[in-house]
Amino acid sequence: MNKKIAILLPYKEKYTAKDAAAASIWVKDYLNGSRLKKETLVFGDLEKNKKPITKNFINLDISKINFRKNYSYTKKFHKLYEKFNFEIVEIHNRPESLVYLLKRKMNCKFIFVYHNNPQDLRYSKTIDERLFILNNCHQIYFVSRWVMNKFFEGLPYNYKNNCEILYPAIKKLKKFPKKQKIIIFTGKLNSSKGYDIFGKAALKILQKFKDWNAYAMGNERREVHSFNHKNYKILNWLPHNKILNFYKKSSISVVCSRWQEPFGRTAMESAAYGCATITSDRGGLKETFNTNLVLKNLNYLSLEKIINKIILDKKYLKKIQFSNFKNVIHDIDLLIYKMDNLKKNLLQKKINYIKNKNLKILHIGNFDEKNDHRLFNISIANKISKGFIRNSHDTINFSYRDFISKKLIKNLSSLDNKIYNIAENYKPDLVVLGHNNILQSNTIDKIKSKFNTKFALWYEDHLIKGGPNAQSNLSLIERNQDLIDQYFVTTHPDPIKTKIPKNKMNFMPIPADENIENLEIYKTNNRFKDLFFALSHGVNYGKLKKRNIDDREIFLNTLIEKNKKFTFNILGYADEQPKWNYQFYKEIAKCKMALNLSRGRAMKYYSSNRIASLVANGIMTFIDNKVGYSKFFNDNEMGFYKNAEDLLNQMDKLHGNMNKINKISKNGKRRYFSIFNNLIVADYIISKTFNKNGKFRYIWE
Repeated sequence: MNKKIAILLPYKEKYTAKDAAAASIWVKDYLNGSRLKKETLVFGDLEKNKKPITKNFINLDISKINFRKNYSYTKKFHKLYEKFNFEIVEIHNRPESLVYLLKRKMNCKFIFVYHNNPQDLRYSKTIDERLFILNNCHQIYFVSRWVMNKFFEGLPYNYKNNCEILYPAIKKLKKFPKKQKIIIFTGKLNSSKGYDIFGKAALKILQKFKDWNAYAMGNERREVHSFNHKNYKILNWLPHNKILNFYKKSSISVVCSRWQEPFGRTAMESAAYGCATITSDRGGLKETFNTNLVLKNLNYLSLEKIINKIILDKKYLKKIQFSNFKNVIHDIDLLIYKMDNLKKNLLQKKINYIKNKNLKILHIGNFDEKNDHRLFNISIANKISKGFIRNSHDTINFSYRDFISKKLIKNLSSLDNKIYNIAENYKPDLVVLGHNNILQSNTIDKIKSKFNTKFALWYEDHLIKGGPNAQSNLSLIERNQDLIDQYFVTTHPDPIKTKIPKNKMNFMPIPADENIENLEIYKTNNRFKDLFFALSHGVNYGKLKKRNIDDREIFLNTLIEKNKKFTFNILGYADEQPKWNYQFYKEIAKCKMALNLSRGRAMKYYSSNRIASLVANGIMTFIDNKVGYSKFFNDNEMGFYKNAEDLLNQMDKLHGNMNKINKISKNGKRRYFSIFNNLIVADYIISKTFNKNGKFRYIWE
């Protein structure tokens, strides 16, 4: 018997067609389509002579035990684990069982699925209890963002790589069902579920619309709510497949819970089956489908008003029904695919990358086709892609700005469709968003779910207060933060004030490429200028643009005013037009030394992409000491200044000593390529995104 995976259901949750609750339905739906079904056993509590939903079920019978039944239930499973020696144990909604098994030091990987508010569950209520689970569980899944937020409430971070949202899902209907004039309520018939609100509103509606019917599916022993009308029926609990059949013929579904619903399966299912579904805004209900009719005021008069409106407006009712039917966002096929891949990765212990299988990488960036590759020598996107390729990973580039500028797509929505189609054809292991965050969250989620794809984002502009456009830059990259696995920024992450978890933020140096930064300026004769600098403004236009003077020009003005003997070659300054590609390189080669000066105040590790063009091409380069590059380079590899006057003093000491200048230039180039070349940077992106050791040493960590 080759059983590698065990699924442990909550004690008392019945794994039968009639009595199945949320966790049991989840497991049943997943296993029906899973490629790992034959390798999986389900363990649960089932009364004698009851038939389980799927055949691969083992009953943990503890009927003779009178106390601590959940403890005994878990203990019995542990004994069976020793018999089967499972590689993965998946536990649903009982932290108590998880903690018991974790403390047994079992040689397996644990998956835990939260179906309810973690703070309401034993052994998960306190911050310390949740930290223990977080640090000891291999994978934790939540049925909604609301549930995940409740788990991380009070914790020192709001996300970790072993956590993910996996929504309950449903099989889409192929054909829109024939609808009847039925209003449906499903759930416990109590005030917590808002049954009193539904009943009172339903009676008002039935009195007004004589040809409509209202059904309530459920029961409740502890509360009694009586609503009498000939067209009002209580059906008690029905098997799940019969409930779905009722959704097919119902026109309107109401989920008006007062309590914070962890997700709201009834809302998802009824919407997917073409009901105009009305929900409260509690808990995770808003995450169940896209076109919720939200009952913001939880009273029967408000509910009656909404129902009355959609009954009277037949076109509006049909529009909502068809919209819900067509736009099912939680597709069971995607859930199955995602769960299977997640488990396969755990079974394999090491992901494909670590097994030296080449990755397939889709790099979405600005590859400057619209400018005829005028900026190829400063393009970080270009260098990173070459780094991926030279590390033996298959890589395709998508230059999104060029598609937009050439009007090859109609709008950003069609851009999302194009990227998804590329992913469907290519099935990338990794999507890299290069200096952009253009994709919609549902597109990213869809790609991640269907193809088990990781997402990384790199960004090269300022992200710290005081830097140019820092806040708008931050707002851009913070989009989709729950879906992007790792971020790589050219500013040290520590001072960045962001909602993105710190464990997802990584410093990335500006990479150099041996075929692009291929000059050896220290070997060049007839360098008749002392100091080179190039302002970057006009980079997207090819010529100077009108703008306000910035910090760099203020510094340059001070430098020139204080200067008495040095000659400068400054591009993009005053009336001197910028130059690009090899013309840019020719200008550097005229100079003995260079200045690396970035916009805004000096920030830890931040540099424009100019630094690779300078240091890696073999010209002695000065940089503000506050940037902190002295951690990576010494005085024989780079120059460090405090202010304009200090820079001039250091230049004065070197003046006429070309041997010294050339030595620093040569050492700087060699050092830059040894620690910041594009093979190292590309490998770093992969190693961090997949949370595995890379092939190189990353000196900046």
